[in-house]
Amino acid sequence: MNIDFSPEELAFQKEVQAFLADKLPADISEKTLKGTHLTKEDYVSWQKILHARGWAGVNWPVEHGGTGWTPTQKHIWAEECAKAGAPDVIPFGLKMVAPIIYTFGTEEQKQRFLPDILATNVWWCQGYSEPNAGSDLASMKTTAVRDGDDYVVNGTKTWTTLGHYADWIFCLVRTGSPEVKNQEAISFLLIDMDHPGITVSPIITLDGHREVNEVHFDNVRVPVANRIGEEGKGWTYAKVLLTHERTGIARVAISRQCMKSLKELAASTPDSITGAGGNLLTNPAFSQKLAEVEIELLALEYTNLRTLAAVSTGSAPGPESSILKIKGSEVAQMIDELYVEVAGYYSMPFVKEQFVDGFDGVAVGPGTAANSAPKYFNNRKVSIYGGSNEIQKNIICKAVLGL
Repeated sequence: MNIDFSPEELAFQKEVQAFLADKLPADISEKTLKGTHLTKEDYVSWQKILHARGWAGVNWPVEHGGTGWTPTQKHIWAEECAKAGAPDVIPFGLKMVAPIIYTFGTEEQKQRFLPDILATNVWWCQGYSEPNAGSDLASMKTTAVRDGDDYVVNGTKTWTTLGHYADWIFCLVRTGSPEVKNQEAISFLLIDMDHPGITVSPIITLDGHREVNEVHFDNVRVPVANRIGEEGKGWTYAKVLLTHERTGIARVAISRQCMKSLKELAASTPDSITGAGGNLLTNPAFSQKLAEVEIELLALEYTNLRTLAAVSTGSAPGPESSILKIKGSEVAQMIDELYVEVAGYYSMPFVKEQFVDGFDGVAVGPGTAANSAPKYFNNRKVSIYGGSNEIQKNIICKAVLGL
């Protein structure tokens, strides 16, 4: 794998840099770089800017409005977005359900859903996990009983990220009889959140935010035409979707930018241990921790590039997506822990009221130390969502090692 950019790739890099400098709103960039709260409006406005340029569907096929970029161009794009403070797009529409629709959906479904997803006219959420079915997703209980041209859906989905904003939800539902093997009784439905019988209940996370929800279905009628692919094949489609999600969780470019900011913060933080006017970067113990994370991140980056190269051929990511998910989430959490270490006691009294408007990047202590605690707490979940890291290890054992 050649890691040197060609003249054409360097020209593309300059094009991306110019675009970000001209079109990325300064307030959104500032929030992203500080790690403070972005609103729905921030995400939507940025995604519409990308759509206007034709750069929203980075991984989409060209025939459906994708960019047609090479793996290297995608890598350059991610790197430059992270440096400039461009927020990552909300994945549920563009990165998760869209690949399922353009791969397994009917022509009518493609025409109906893909343009609005690409233009960010519709906000999507994911309905997979249930109160008693998370990592063991095949044991889900939400049912969809056929009644003429409709399914009648009953059950509850949980940990539904940003579901309170969503216009549509893509769901795994049980359509087969109890005698059928769990995985063979699951179908994939697209459900309008405005349907009667749907209620959304908030779940407040450790950082004080309403990021996730429970979604309840009480005799919700969903047209059969909203089923993706064949009845009973939803498990197959879900596995494809999860490989795309797990690949995205690697977040290499974002972690690289976080490491850069962490070093800058450590360089401006006096070292209370060794003293003598030094800073944390001159502390041997802290420097060793930084080096260990950087080595892990570099290895993750090369693995991610190999995966992007494979995806560019048109195939979905394979079991390597589980490796990316495990290491990507672990590296992100290692970086969070180092931020807390730099912040020291300033990270301990996490009181939401100390911020303006909740999270506004107000510096308390060294740099953005005030954000270290909420970020640390919130990101404990990254080793769980998208399939827990323990489950990913089982997938690797089965698919790669044959165990």
